[in-house]
Amino acid sequence: MKLDSSISAVITGGASGLGEAAARRLAAQGVRVALFDLNAERGEALAAELGGVFCKVNVTDDASVAEGFARSRATIGQERILVNCAGTGNAIKTASRDKTTGAIKHFPLENFDKIIQINLVGSFRCIAHSAAGMMSLEPLPDGDRGAIVNTASVAAQDGQIGQAAYSASKAGVVGMTLPIARDLMSENIRINTILPGIFNTPLMNAAPDNVKTALAASVPFPKRLGDPAEFASLVEQLVTNGYFNGESIRLDGAIRMAPR
Repeated sequence: MKLDSSISAVITGGASGLGEAAARRLAAQGVRVALFDLNAERGEALAAELGGVFCKVNVTDDASVAEGFARSRATIGQERILVNCAGTGNAIKTASRDKTTGAIKHFPLENFDKIIQINLVGSFRCIAHSAAGMMSLEPLPDGDRGAIVNTASVAAQDGQIGQAAYSASKAGVVGMTLPIARDLMSENIRINTILPGIFNTPLMNAAPDNVKTALAASVPFPKRLGDPAEFASLVEQLVTNGYFNGESIRLDGAIRMAPR
């Protein structure tokens, strides 16, 4: 797929972090971008800067997602690109014992379900809506009708203590990538997934310097946190390289996460 002003893209979680980096990268190539996010203040400002459109969208709500796609398509046209970056996490052990009282408690299941609904079901919801819209388009000269990029995490393969919900949600994103590629193969729509390692996002910036230094030192090479621009570069490659399909790719400096 050649990127230019004839192409539209939807980026979920597009107001900050990896989503913002992807939106900036695509917009720099002329792509018209729609940012789906809950942060209206940041989203509106970034959309204005990029000449795109902001849609306040909750990916756990089907009506909200449908309204977001309707507004996006009315403003910049039917998207040929979907980049799923909306997500969140938590850190709670499956079961634990209070060090002071000895009381035993288990993972609150509503907290587990929340992570699954946002990271996994939310991603699939946006994929299903977007793929249906892409199917209404004619294929481009290179054969592509559309391209989808998901964001999982290295935690899908080596989650740490307390990451049962987060790891399960991201492993689900990896697990559905190939079946979706097969579902959409006759419609000329490709899908791939990126598994980022430790990236220098706004959430990471809030951590103390000593924590960030230790995390950077744990990366085999290069010994630093990932730059969101590097994530965005891979997004562009997965969109423009027509032979990438059904793949899940780690982008992590060869890190393998320790138990904690």
